[in-house]
Amino acid sequence: MSAPTRVAILISGGGSNMLRLVDSMTGDHPARPVLVASNDPAAGGLARAAERGVPVAAVDHRPFGRDRAAFEAALLEPLLAARPDILCLAGFMRILTPEFTQRFAGRMLNIHPSLLPKYRGLHTHQRALDAGDDVAGCTVHEVTAELDDGPILGQARVAIRPEDDADSLAARVLVREHALYPACLRRFAAGDRARRDLP
Repeated sequence: MSAPTRVAILISGGGSNMLRLVDSMTGDHPARPVLVASNDPAAGGLARAAERGVPVAAVDHRPFGRDRAAFEAALLEPLLAARPDILCLAGFMRILTPEFTQRFAGRMLNIHPSLLPKYRGLHTHQRALDAGDDVAGCTVHEVTAELDDGPILGQARVAIRPEDDADSLAARVLVREHALYPACLRRFAAGDRARRDLP
């Protein structure tokens, strides 16, 4: 039996998507979590990952100021020590340099709260509402040097209701994120990179 695929996860906050990924990697899943790391030592998700027995690390980005390369060099120390086969971004709120993304090319995933290529970047739910869209959703994609770009592995759609505001829409999209990301990771870890959207 081959060794399980090793997965590291980067977070910046409470890590709800990270928890769904960690909790999914059991039984006959082809992958196992080997590290949860954050750019914020106070990120709530670190304690929640540790409670599940996953090794954690924190590299505070603030002392590095605008020197993203120096921050990433420090972040790479615990990352590379964990020897991940796949790196998942799960609410990691730092823009990564092309050098960093190239290091993990073809094995780094991200989840984004819009139906890409619509609404790259921030404030996706408000932008969907402002545009008068009737559907929103989320996307799991491979990470490239371009922000919120890269091959799409799957999407899940959410109908926008007349009474929605950004918060209510975000809450319903998050429920779909929690289903989509584990499904995409499982397939990706098994070597399946075809796009499959959730119904």
